[in-house]
Amino acid sequence: MTSVLLTGAAGRIGPTIRDGLRGRCSLLRISHHSLDRLGAAAPGEELNRADLCSLADMEAAMEGIDVVVHMGGRGTEAEWEVIHEKNIVGTYNVFEAARRQKVRRVIYASSHHAVGFYRRSNTLDLNVAPRPDGPYGVSKVFGEALGRMYADKHGMSVVSLRIGAFRQKPEDIRHLSVWLSPRDCLQLIVKCIEAPDLHYAVIYGISNNTRSIWDNSGAALIGYKPEDDAEVYLEEVLQKGTPEGDIAAVFHGGHFCQMDFDGDSSRID
Repeated sequence: MTSVLLTGAAGRIGPTIRDGLRGRCSLLRISHHSLDRLGAAAPGEELNRADLCSLADMEAAMEGIDVVVHMGGRGTEAEWEVIHEKNIVGTYNVFEAARRQKVRRVIYASSHHAVGFYRRSNTLDLNVAPRPDGPYGVSKVFGEALGRMYADKHGMSVVSLRIGAFRQKPEDIRHLSVWLSPRDCLQLIVKCIEAPDLHYAVIYGISNNTRSIWDNSGAALIGYKPEDDAEVYLEEVLQKGTPEGDIAAVFHGGHFCQMDFDGDSSRID
């Protein structure tokens, strides 16, 4: 069995992964800067206080670890100072600590906001150039590039997951295309951990949505076969009638594109 370090266990996605990995690992080490947010350790778990912004903390947290599932950092848009500290410095510390401790694989929580400024009329594959929709998206482009470098330069196995809209169920029209269910999210993480031979891969974190606007054929590399479809919730979503802004409705990144937008959308192909 594999020893796993999970960062970000107190975030939006972390609890689903933490619950689902229990019993699947020889050791599940849960890392957070505040242990009060993690609750009690379950059998097979080990709680570890570590600050992403401290390379020494992260290096200590990775001692004896085979796979890091990095879900930590800032999970939404914020001022650049916050993004820089959590998602630039913090992400570097994760990869560098993993290299120093000879961790076999890092699974990095990227985001579709790394390519958010493409129009929804375009189906995105895994080879599109970065097109971030804000500082948060920029930090995810950085993380993907960093992971690629550590794979090529240092031989680390790295998977970057461009996560869609992780929710219990889709909440608006855009989510019908980009939803990631908890069940599929857990399957995706498990497949990433268990994949036997992998150098570097980018995979969209998305369910089996009828309205998908992402080509996720690369997921076959790890055997990921999502089961859930946002279309099941179509009527519920339509009844909510949640409106989108004029910019948000056009681009893959939705309201992240709308925030602080003062450009000319006609010039964005």
